[in-house]
Amino acid sequence: MHVLGIDAGGTKTVCLLADDRGHVVAEARGGGANLQSAGELEVEKVLHRVMEDALGDRDILPSAICLGIAGVDRPEDSAAVRGIMRRIGFKTPVLVVNDALVALVAGAGDEPGVVLVAGTGSIAYGRDASGRAARAGGWGYLLGDEGGGFWIGRAALSSVVRQFDGRGPTTRLTELVLSHMGLASPTQLIHEIYYRDVRRQAIAGLAAIVQKAADAGDAVGAQILTRAGAELAAAAASVIARLDMRGEQFPTILAGGIFRGVPWLTRDVTTRLSEVAPRSEVRLLDIEPAFGAVRLALAYARGEVKVPSYV
Repeated sequence: MHVLGIDAGGTKTVCLLADDRGHVVAEARGGGANLQSAGELEVEKVLHRVMEDALGDRDILPSAICLGIAGVDRPEDSAAVRGIMRRIGFKTPVLVVNDALVALVAGAGDEPGVVLVAGTGSIAYGRDASGRAARAGGWGYLLGDEGGGFWIGRAALSSVVRQFDGRGPTTRLTELVLSHMGLASPTQLIHEIYYRDVRRQAIAGLAAIVQKAADAGDAVGAQILTRAGAELAAAAASVIARLDMRGEQFPTILAGGIFRGVPWLTRDVTTRLSEVAPRSEVRLLDIEPAFGAVRLALAYARGEVKVPSYV
């Protein structure tokens, strides 16, 4: 028996082909597959490509596929994703779940726990011992995603233009951001951001610049990261409270590129959550979330999968 486990994020998509023991046979990577920002056609192209690349020329029909992708908690988005998988044409049972659940399973297995995902966007998700789930965040870049890479990058750009206007304090972010983007003046940001249609991932990439400014003692950079840490911790705290897990022992998994690229947030969020749930062990996810999708696909193939229901 073989299965495919897929983690489809806003920046990259990872597909793992694994055997019945969960050992990875092949791996394929592609671009982001966010339904809201990329659209159905682009998501279909990415998913089709990574699945074909993972299978290669092997004569294998997967027994199950688990796809972790953002937004599938909403019925209309779930239906769209299932339609995409049908059009791709694999005659295989497909389990479609939120990408945060995939990350939680990768870090905590089948045990209760909380995952805080900070990539281009952000979301907190948790599961208790009885199989109840709760989430906070994941509202997208216009309504939320506080503490995610785009949110941090946009705050950095705002600080640059506020300094230029005399509406905000002097900050090293001006020099660092302009150098990073290859610009000579803040006035060029209008053309760069609006007319060249800079992708959200590029703005999210400025988060590392904010870390650099904060490390150099820049008060504005430090303030942005402090706000980001507070927002991320608040999302996780909301999930913990709604699941009545404050006094329990469980792992809190920090997943996503922001925690790897901005160590400040790892330290800050860990400190904040130690006050919210003192018995929780906060740790970075050190494997691909797609390993969680493999685990769920195997359980699905065996008829043993249990997808938590929201409180």
